[in-house]
Amino acid sequence: MKVSQIMRKAMVIEDTVTVKEAAMMMSRNNTGSLIIIQDNKIKGIITERDILKNISELNSKVSRVMTKRVVIISPDAHIDDAKKMMLSNKIKRIPVVDGKKLVGIITITDVLAHAEGIDEDDFLFN
Repeated sequence: MKVSQIMRKAMVIEDTVTVKEAAMMMSRNNTGSLIIIQDNKIKGIITERDILKNISELNSKVSRVMTKRVVIISPDAHIDDAKKMMLSNKIKRIPVVDGKKLVGIITITDVLAHAEGIDEDDFLFN
């Protein structure tokens, strides 16, 4: 199965948004992450964990606390490739990029829901 078959829409924000605004947007949209863009390019990702680790930074811009090294995957990649990338990078979300365009996001939940032969214990990491 390809990543494009199970990916979901990615929520995006500009890097000028505050951490508090990002947290509120995540809560309203029931999502665990937001992709930070600037000039139509991915600059980072902010997750629930980033916010919790930086709770004293609520009034700072997301660019201050976001994860800047973003692992991406192609929509044509197999979900097993997504699994391997998540495990090797110890991440739970991967933006899906077609060429230079953000087209979605795939999460650990998506992979577990659709992959065969995957043991949830594979994903027990902090």
